[in-house]
Amino acid sequence: MPVSVERTNPCPLERVVEMIDGKWKVLILWHLRDECLRFSELQRKIPGVSQKMLTEKLRQLEFSQLIQRTIYPEIPPRVEYTLTDKGVNLKPLLLLINDWGHSFFAHSR
Repeated sequence: MPVSVERTNPCPLERVVEMIDGKWKVLILWHLRDECLRFSELQRKIPGVSQKMLTEKLRQLEFSQLIQRTIYPEIPPRVEYTLTDKGVNLKPLLLLINDWGHSFFAHSR
């Protein structure tokens, strides 16, 4: 019988998957890859995401240090989201996934 061992240090791939899991986080990162966007702009670019879900996923990505939230002291306050340096480092991976998706779905018809 195998001995149960608590995993205190999961592999890097597992940790990355946890950071960008689900379709909303990947889509947020995709739309922020080349530009800084406000909440409403992100919501328009991601059809089907609720305000609550977008807020939750943005907070998670901010906690993971993949995006940065900047609040400008204006009335009304302006909030913008952009990739951090760590988030920018994901850009080649996002581009590869996008290219692979185009290739896969073009050949699967």
